[in-house]
Amino acid sequence: MICILLVAGHGTVLETQIKSDETGLYSHLSGVPKALLPGIGGKKILDFWWETVNMRQLFTEVYLVTNADKYKHYERWATATDFPVENVINDGSTTLEDRLGAVADLELVVRSRKLQDDIMVIAGDMLCADQNFDIAQVIRFFRSKPGELIIYYELEEGEKSSSRGIVEVCPDSHRVTRFLEKPQEGRTASRLASVVFYCIQRDTLSYMSDFLNQQPQTTGRTFGQFWEWLISEKQRHVFGMKLPTGFQLIGQVGLSDYTKWLTHYSTKQQGSPAKPITCRSYARVGLMGNPSDGFNGKTIAMTIANFWAEATLLDSQTLVLVPHPLNDPTEFGSLQDLFCISRKEGYLGGLRLLQATCKKFYQFCSKQGIALTKQNFTLKYDTNIPRQVVRMASDTYRVAIVSATLKCLMKFYNITDNDLPKPIRANFILNVETDELFITAGLQDRVVQVYEGLVYMDFSKEFMEEHGFGSYTPMDMSELPPFWLAYLSDPSDSGRIHSNIRQRWLSGMFPNQTADQSHRSTVQKLAVVELQAQRGILTGSSSTSRSEPRETVKLINKTSHDFYQTA
Repeated sequence: MICILLVAGHGTVLETQIKSDETGLYSHLSGVPKALLPGIGGKKILDFWWETVNMRQLFTEVYLVTNADKYKHYERWATATDFPVENVINDGSTTLEDRLGAVADLELVVRSRKLQDDIMVIAGDMLCADQNFDIAQVIRFFRSKPGELIIYYELEEGEKSSSRGIVEVCPDSHRVTRFLEKPQEGRTASRLASVVFYCIQRDTLSYMSDFLNQQPQTTGRTFGQFWEWLISEKQRHVFGMKLPTGFQLIGQVGLSDYTKWLTHYSTKQQGSPAKPITCRSYARVGLMGNPSDGFNGKTIAMTIANFWAEATLLDSQTLVLVPHPLNDPTEFGSLQDLFCISRKEGYLGGLRLLQATCKKFYQFCSKQGIALTKQNFTLKYDTNIPRQVVRMASDTYRVAIVSATLKCLMKFYNITDNDLPKPIRANFILNVETDELFITAGLQDRVVQVYEGLVYMDFSKEFMEEHGFGSYTPMDMSELPPFWLAYLSDPSDSGRIHSNIRQRWLSGMFPNQTADQSHRSTVQKLAVVELQAQRGILTGSSSTSRSEPRETVKLINKTSHDFYQTA
């Protein structure tokens, strides 16, 4: 693959304001091209892009296209940074009026160097909030799609869609359905902004000549208009990939824009390492319908604040998963000590959950077209959910750890609810367990821990098959009565009891036909009871919705004998 960095723009507004600035603070930058201005951390803006793409295993060549007016600046920069000077290309323009246009600059490189490879094009004078993203992930996503690739980001608050090229992207196929070059307000609801960061297939390069022949005026030779033409008129497949970070200094900008965004991004970068991210997920209790969530039933469940798991994530040089001192023991007082702990606690702690969640998160983002930054972190967890409750309340313990870890990863990488909506998030948590750890499980725990509070869940087959998830309704829990949670000190393992029911339900091959017909009938009756319970709660509750864990649940810890006597 070939990478082409475009820096042929004439930044007339910024240059003029730097020269006329009366404070004298920027006099040393007079005449310096925009791409060679100091960026985050004092590095030049172009330095970041060169460091990002200077990878021989990904790019056979990297070219830089500039203009005659600034050619000498970039020639000296290339000499100082080990950029191949012979790959600095001069487009011959000296002013804004005689510029070739971005598409013509790209076509110049392709034609003059007789390039016959796929191309990555990047505007080397953009200021990016975090240029430490994984460029290899972008290329892999491009290779997986039958078309071109446009990188986009979500506009920050205050940014106007009329200042950017806006894309509308199908969330399922990731195909760009529309490209609108600086649309007027109201033309689209999309807040997804395209920047000059593209991957173009070698077969598509020939289209540039056709486009340029139809655009004799330089003002029409922008990439925005090229993509509009390619998508609407040529019906080419173009796909979108999101970078969860922002871009600035695009096009003609002034000195105030430069200083504002440089300060903003620098402050943002300096503040992040000192702030660990801690997220908590709460245990759940099933009120009605458990465990019919695995059999297209309906359930009502709620989270409780008494028991929780939390994950803490902070920046670090390498990626580190920290074992829990109690739940992931690696040191024992004796062989007898190991025997007693293993018999009571089992062999599997929470460390595998952190690792499986991180792996699945990277896989999900790659598949969904989200390019992550190459930041490393240290991740640890803590929980007060006792193992007794784990067994009695099924997989609450591990679901809470996975859920809390996922929340941390989303915050760290700036993944929004639009990128990973709540219904999909519940599916994600379930997939961590079923796909990565081969644990038989259902959706109920994952849904209620994602939504929190009191949740009514309908897992009807028709809805699930159409949407890929159930119908989830948060409910007001202010009118619920007090609850007591009873659990055993030495319970039996419910997993053994439930181990093959799901498989028997799916396969229809039942060793005990009468019993399984009864099981199906019971699930159907539960669905009716669930509807009655939902209506009862709605009728008796206030109109104010609350979505939070139940704050007080009385706890009763009994021996097995005492518990069943009480029951």
